[in-house]
Amino acid sequence: MAIILGIDPGSRITGYGVIKVQGKLTEYLGSGCIRTGDGPLPERLDVIFRGVSELIQQYQPDEFAIEQVFMAKNPDSALKLGQARGAAIVAASQAKLPVSEYAARLIKQALTGTGGADKVQVQHMVTHILRLPAKPQADAADALAVALCHSHSQKLKVAMAGDSSGYARKRFR
Repeated sequence: MAIILGIDPGSRITGYGVIKVQGKLTEYLGSGCIRTGDGPLPERLDVIFRGVSELIQQYQPDEFAIEQVFMAKNPDSALKLGQARGAAIVAASQAKLPVSEYAARLIKQALTGTGGADKVQVQHMVTHILRLPAKPQADAADALAVALCHSHSQKLKVAMAGDSSGYARKRFR
């Protein structure tokens, strides 16, 4: 069994999603957003750090997964996003959690089958996979997608490690 905390970082809104994976069963535990407000960046980063730390304390995850920084058109936005990621990663690191990072295209591909999926498609697949009664907010859905991508990645590693025939290594390349 593993509890996975997924994070979709943002300097104003950081989404989070928590799932429990036991064998083939995946269970939704919670999701939402850490809203930082409009204050100075250092204060917003502190809100992210404290918020992620509280989530770690509340859910006691075994693993932590976060979306990687992508190069946006605005370099200032990319730098702020990187700092938000850093605040979340430090919270996980202080809790001694293993940190895994995934590119946005890989997350989308793992859930929808295409790396170019839009937010609506990601929300739909997260809702379907986790059997949720309603679509979660976009940032929370993205964070749940990160956690689900991590779960799929871990299952694939186990399958590949346990397959002495080489089938899984050939099949999933």
